Amino acid sequence: MSHLTQLQQWIADQGVDVAYISDPTDINYFTGFYSEPEERVLALFVFPDAAPFLFAPALSVEAAKKAGWTGDVFGYMDQEDPFTAIAARIKERSQNNRTWAIEKDVLPFGRYEAVRKFFPDAVFTADASRYMEQAKLIKSADEIALMVAAGKEADECFRVGFNALRTGITEQGVAAEIDYAMMQQGVMHMSFDTIVQAGINAADPHGEPSAAQVAPNELVLFDLGTNHQGYMSDASRTVAYGEPTAKQKEIFDVCLEAQLAAMDAVKPGLLASELDKIARDIIAQAGYGEYFIHRLGHGIGTSTHEFPSIMAGNDMPLQEGMCFSIEPGIYIPGVAGVRIEDCVHVTATGSEPFTHTDKALRVIPVRD
Repeated sequence: MSHLTQLQQWIADQGVDVAYISDPTDINYFTGFYSEPEERVLALFVFPDAAPFLFAPALSVEAAKKAGWTGDVFGYMDQEDPFTAIAARIKERSQNNRTWAIEKDVLPFGRYEAVRKFFPDAVFTADASRYMEQAKLIKSADEIALMVAAGKEADECFRVGFNALRTGITEQGVAAEIDYAMMQQGVMHMSFDTIVQAGINAADPHGEPSAAQVAPNELVLFDLGTNHQGYMSDASRTVAYGEPTAKQKEIFDVCLEAQLAAMDAVKPGLLASELDKIARDIIAQAGYGEYFIHRLGHGIGTSTHEFPSIMAGNDMPLQEGMCFSIEPGIYIPGVAGVRIEDCVHVTATGSEPFTHTDKALRVIPVRD
């Protein structure tokens, strides 16, 4: 059963007349077409017993057809009101249009109001955001194969990034070398902006590459991934440029122990909260608990951050086919930051990572 057929079955079961899918990643999941429409309207409308249609800016209609979508594609010009056209197409397709499913997490309020303008009696009885969480939770063998390919690309990113380290190069310069090398190899889209942070900058877990220069005897954190045919990779490694200090090595060793323990513990039936606790307890017992300030992991697939969260309070049992990150981190302001991350897919007996770059502390010789 296709993703789209499953959605149609769900809306029929929910008694929904119209499902409005608005997130570009979710539209890609159902149609094979991805576009970032910016301020324009891109939408997929699905009905329980009528053919779905894709609605797009006129400039994207041909691209949608070339992407493999075989259903109807309706376009609109910039000077036209998109919801006037959308309402007309919906009413042509189905006379039943009172009950709606929308992605409550992502649909802008202005577009919700536009629907209400043309369908004043509409009631929004189903949350498609919750449906998408469950639909994407268990990956098929084909999806996992695409993520394995994305993981291989991430490993190549690490190879390029490690080789780019030299005294005086900026964090931005290293990130640029990674991105350029991947483009030369045909990888045109990273899964998120490549992160390279050196020294104390790595103590900011959501920092960006800066103009700071790489200097000897400091740790350098890499966080990166690629988009392979719509499926993402996401991985982190921390390396030493020159000999690390005793404190830097201690922080690294604790983080690595926590990451490896969590990786080894993954199996069907283990609770997400239990997995988080395994890594968190190791870091806390080493005296660094206050510096591990985020969840252990997040789901991954067609987006880098998907359901579920691997964190305290989430008592969801792990299941075969689930894909998520395992990324403990220790961030001590003014001292150093370490994060080690692999994304994995749960197997019948454990898990398999998508990335395989060695996680032991790599000491890169100082070079000009």
